[in-house]
Amino acid sequence: MSDIRGEIVLPTADLAAEIAFWTGTPGFRMDVIYPADDPRVAVLSGHGLRLRLDVAADAPPGVIRLLSDDADALAGGPLTSPGGTRIETGPLTPPFAVPPTEHAFVVRRLRDQAPWVIGRAGMQYRDLIPDRLGGSIIASHIRIPDGGPVPDMVHFHTVGFQLIFCYRGWVDLVYEDQGPPFRLHAGNCVIQPPEIRHRVLYASDNIEVIEIGVPAEHITTIDHEMTLPNDRVNPDRRFQGQRFVHHEAEGALWAPHRLPGFVARDTTIGENTGGVAGVHVVRRGEGEAGWTVHGGDILFSFVMEGRMVLEGDGQVPHALEPGDAFVIPPGLATRYAEASEDLEILEVALPAEVPTETVPGR
Repeated sequence: MSDIRGEIVLPTADLAAEIAFWTGTPGFRMDVIYPADDPRVAVLSGHGLRLRLDVAADAPPGVIRLLSDDADALAGGPLTSPGGTRIETGPLTPPFAVPPTEHAFVVRRLRDQAPWVIGRAGMQYRDLIPDRLGGSIIASHIRIPDGGPVPDMVHFHTVGFQLIFCYRGWVDLVYEDQGPPFRLHAGNCVIQPPEIRHRVLYASDNIEVIEIGVPAEHITTIDHEMTLPNDRVNPDRRFQGQRFVHHEAEGALWAPHRLPGFVARDTTIGENTGGVAGVHVVRRGEGEAGWTVHGGDILFSFVMEGRMVLEGDGQVPHALEPGDAFVIPPGLATRYAEASEDLEILEVALPAEVPTETVPGR
């Protein structure tokens, strides 16, 4: 392939003044200038960019962003060139922060026809927590109606926690340091530790997954250098304190849940994230379902199978069915009433430990 270079064309009425500006504080260097007797074009380079300053350019002034984690390196910004192009500055690595949770009682029904929107790699997304609790979490119901190869690339997310739970169908995935690609079946899940490289390869028809991300807005970065699977296999590697988990429902142990009258299987995600988040699949057990109140931060649930009525102190009861989701804020007394025998709920808690007390006298 022939060598190709890109240039950003910027207009100027005073080429000498423009050259002096860009080779000054912004730190660009001049590579080309012509014609010699009456210069009208100059090409400058710096910071990974090539700028073409052209007296005859029929173009509006631009905006150039210069990024660095060294604040002193970008001292003097923002600046404006003689031709009107603005220089904005910012951090090369944006600071990572999880906003404080804005607690709310949320119920999101599938039958309410929340809009499906086209997201990354052509996948369809349905928002399960519309206000995202102040930006602290995003919960998405994702589907791909037509299976086959997924047009994905090796990428990673700058997140505090991320869960992929396969709800319907199956999907083939591959992860950094975790060996060859594998198939994630319905009922199974993975966590994607912060910045682990991964790729979605192939999906069954009508695949559906539930994806949880903390915080709600996080950066996805394409890694053009890494090929997966990579040569190293290290399943015990920690990514910012978290281990990769591929939880399989088959053979998982069921135990009494924190809610009376229910049992759950632990995905071991709480243990492998150092308590950052816990993920359980909850079913109806023995005994009466009582009123409880929790003292955690975020408690999100998605009804996968069966039916129930979600009762809350001072709230209108909500009859829930598959595809419905809800968030219970700390301090609100609730009860899972009229639970069908086939009820199955995906429960995600941040942090993993959810102090829960029964409410007497109700």
